[in-house]
Amino acid sequence: MRNAETFLSPQSQIRNSQSAFHNDAVHLVYRLRMRTSSPFAITTALSAGLALLLAVSVAAQRGGRGAPPVPSTPTPPGPQHVEDLKREAAADVDSMRVMTQQMVDQVFSFGELGFQEFETSKYLTGVLEKNGFKVERGYAGVPTAWFATWGSGKPVIAIGSDIDDIPQASQKPGVAYHDPIIEGAPGHGEGHNSGVPLNITAALAVKKIMEREHLPGTLKLWPGVAEELVGTKAYFIRSGLFRDVDVSLFAHVGANLGVGWGGGFGTGLVSVEYSFTGESAHAAAAPWRGRSALDAVELMDVAWNFRREHLRLQQRSHYVITNGGDQPNVVPQNASVWYYFRETDYEHIKALRAIGDTLAKAAAMMTDTTVTSRILGSAWPQHMNKTVAETMYANILSVGLPTWDAADVALAKGIQKELKQPEVGLATRIGPLRGGQDPELNMGGPSDDIGDVSWVVPTVTLGYPANIPNLPGHNWANAIASATPIAHKGVTAGAKVQAMTIIDMLMRPELVQGAWDYFRNIQTKDQKYIPFITDADQPAITMNAKILDRYRAEMKKYYYDPTKYKTYLEQLGITYPTVR
Repeated sequence: MRNAETFLSPQSQIRNSQSAFHNDAVHLVYRLRMRTSSPFAITTALSAGLALLLAVSVAAQRGGRGAPPVPSTPTPPGPQHVEDLKREAAADVDSMRVMTQQMVDQVFSFGELGFQEFETSKYLTGVLEKNGFKVERGYAGVPTAWFATWGSGKPVIAIGSDIDDIPQASQKPGVAYHDPIIEGAPGHGEGHNSGVPLNITAALAVKKIMEREHLPGTLKLWPGVAEELVGTKAYFIRSGLFRDVDVSLFAHVGANLGVGWGGGFGTGLVSVEYSFTGESAHAAAAPWRGRSALDAVELMDVAWNFRREHLRLQQRSHYVITNGGDQPNVVPQNASVWYYFRETDYEHIKALRAIGDTLAKAAAMMTDTTVTSRILGSAWPQHMNKTVAETMYANILSVGLPTWDAADVALAKGIQKELKQPEVGLATRIGPLRGGQDPELNMGGPSDDIGDVSWVVPTVTLGYPANIPNLPGHNWANAIASATPIAHKGVTAGAKVQAMTIIDMLMRPELVQGAWDYFRNIQTKDQKYIPFITDADQPAITMNAKILDRYRAEMKKYYYDPTKYKTYLEQLGITYPTVR
């Protein structure tokens, strides 16, 4: 006799599996609750249970769709000569530790916001030109954008990372509590000071081998300008930066070595500023003669917040009022609000933008004002390449995590304690290769405009351990490790992985072919890249200029001088680590 489940309809089988999943979630919460009285453990249990229940709920809403992850394994080693060259490159990266540390510390000290990375770009391009790279500046109409090339012929390997930082995130490195270098100034509260130094170190190690071995290929380094505004990568694509590229290797700071492939995580977004225009009047003598643009902004925001109840669980949307008028006794003639509309796929992002446009028009009608809008940035949901990720993951396993010393762990635990987070210290074990997640179960999250690049060329993002686990992100706390031995060691480990992966792509053409097979036949088979920007849109290059104008003169006093000090910690007179 066949199993009774065989006779159930597909929907009945789905409901049964969802019921079992529900019970597992409830039992997990109950068991953890019974075994501890710790508030943190209870919160963790509730979060885990809710996550399981939410996944079930989404599957139910979608008719039960949602497949298990696709199996994935590291790429086997290549020919012995290739593996020998990879080990040589890793050793050469080790020999450049001091140079790497100086680059990481130097960019940290500049602390520049998106579109204002003038000192950062001047410094990094200078390092590249000194080492034989040809640099093109002012790319795609962005003054701080550039790309640098060395070599000739195929394959062309694009190597990128972001360079901008976060408002009001100034922070003394190595100090495990809030202690800004300059109160209110921007700072590297995301760790973007370390990615391009990582890539330069890796590229120089590979360049040396390419010269000696007479290897064909082109290295193409580029910076993610204004990533925190998702402000440029779509314009880089439009200008042709990746038109000749065979593989794109990106790097982003994290708390562990890692890489993933496929979609099914995070969101894309469109960033839109709505500007309303009304009529000014004396707010006390003749308010009836005014038409308040600020009223329109507030009505739009209220309408959006009511609409949230009826949006998908996956969406993330947020706004700030960028112009609320001039002074209270003048009816605001102009007012603006800036929105991020995030969703998990192109169509839903477009739909969110359309709702925003409708509410803006309605708010203008209610207040007898007019409204215009402009795109300030955009990002496609990311989809990373399976072949390249599997290759990079094999190199991650080969390199392994840095050896953290007691001072590194003390700093990590110090800030974790300060923020009332689990005092887990630093990563000690590499996680699994992430990939093959079903997009149907994606519950949203952050965005990055490397997503656009991932839809025009096979791309992966290397996560490297230059920061501390359990930090909030986009915060002064994330700057604490970014110019310390934690970052220096993490960047060196990441540069080894990046260099080894570049060599794989240069010397194993079957990997490049496999990457494009996945890109053409799986990733883009049913979904093609359509940019959110139009031909009329231009990069918002004046953003953040006023903030840097306010702080730059004071910030210059704290620029790192490697001719006088071994490290930025030494220059600032900081004892490492400084904890409460």
